[in-house]
Amino acid sequence: MITSGIDIGKNSHVISVIDQDTGVLLVKPTSFTNNFEGFKKLDKILEPYSEKNLRIGMEDTGHYHFNLLHHLLKEGYSTYLINPSKTDAERKLTGNITKNDQQDSMQIADILAYPARKKLYRKVDMTFFSMDEQKSLTRLHADLTEQLCPIGNKIQKSLDILFPEYNSLFGGHYGKTYMKILMTFKSATNIAEADISDIKEAMKHNGRGRGVSFTAEDLQALARNSVAQANKGEEYALEARLNQYTVVAEQLEKVDKKIEELSKETNSPMLTIPGISHLSCTTILAEIRCIGNFNSAAKLTKFAGVAPKHYESSQFDAKHCSISKKGNKYLRKILYQIITPVINNNKVFKDYYDKKISEGKSHRCAQGHCVRKLLRIIFHILATGEGFDPNKLK
Repeated sequence: MITSGIDIGKNSHVISVIDQDTGVLLVKPTSFTNNFEGFKKLDKILEPYSEKNLRIGMEDTGHYHFNLLHHLLKEGYSTYLINPSKTDAERKLTGNITKNDQQDSMQIADILAYPARKKLYRKVDMTFFSMDEQKSLTRLHADLTEQLCPIGNKIQKSLDILFPEYNSLFGGHYGKTYMKILMTFKSATNIAEADISDIKEAMKHNGRGRGVSFTAEDLQALARNSVAQANKGEEYALEARLNQYTVVAEQLEKVDKKIEELSKETNSPMLTIPGISHLSCTTILAEIRCIGNFNSAAKLTKFAGVAPKHYESSQFDAKHCSISKKGNKYLRKILYQIITPVINNNKVFKDYYDKKISEGKSHRCAQGHCVRKLLRIIFHILATGEGFDPNKLK
């Protein structure tokens, strides 16, 4: 067997080729650039070896290997991805204290010679890239959502100074009227001194959704009795943060529309699970990539990092352990975000949640059991293509 290990870098990679039957180093560690010329050099290095008899491996870390992986798969090579934690463990196991690109490329090549049952690597094909567009969008959604939270907190901090009673007029924050009034006046002082016709203009409701339940006179009366203080510097800060929030929220809305479009095109049977939205469905599919990578629901649960830890030593066996959290954080986060609507909209899960609560489990622990049940159902649905059928779960 001939194996090739590639150590991945941002601007360049290092490749080694080893004949595992004889132990001969066929290609000593050689660097090639991460561009067109570098890939041509790589093709020339690999040219003497048959695509069928050569295994090529690299660590599944970051994103710098994506273009190279795509190139190798397109050329027909058998290509494998290795968890970086596995190579690190192997390095420690063999007592190798040296770590550099040359040594790493040879170590990766050696790992590919291990029997598949050791599960140190997995073979990939072009389906690895089938969900790339969805994955880029769902992770962008997650990033934009995280950006909104601190901006919103700073808006509320400014409001606590400029108009602390403002939120009492609204059922929720950051709607069109909510934002328009703040952008126009910025403080209770300005509203108290404004012409009532200007306030009415700012409160005009256009488009979909419900208007506000209070009048311009109610708003001005509240402002005149406010305990707020005048602070021009804080008004300037509030305006800047409102602009930031608006820009990010508009980007998020566009991303969500595109995700919904792609989800409708994919039309995954996972959407038949009550409580699963287009966003959550697409996020789960994008992070899993291909259900064929997992030969059991337990492997999928472990990949998500929601499997409970098990600690046993001598006569001690821990009865209460937290989840491992060693897995895909994006998948784990979306699962815990959607489990409440899944429980609320799905009798199967509501009954299962109530059962765990009746057994003395805490709310969070019962949610964890429901998450693992959801993953078992998702695994079955994606593996078989069948829709969700609650009758089969009774």
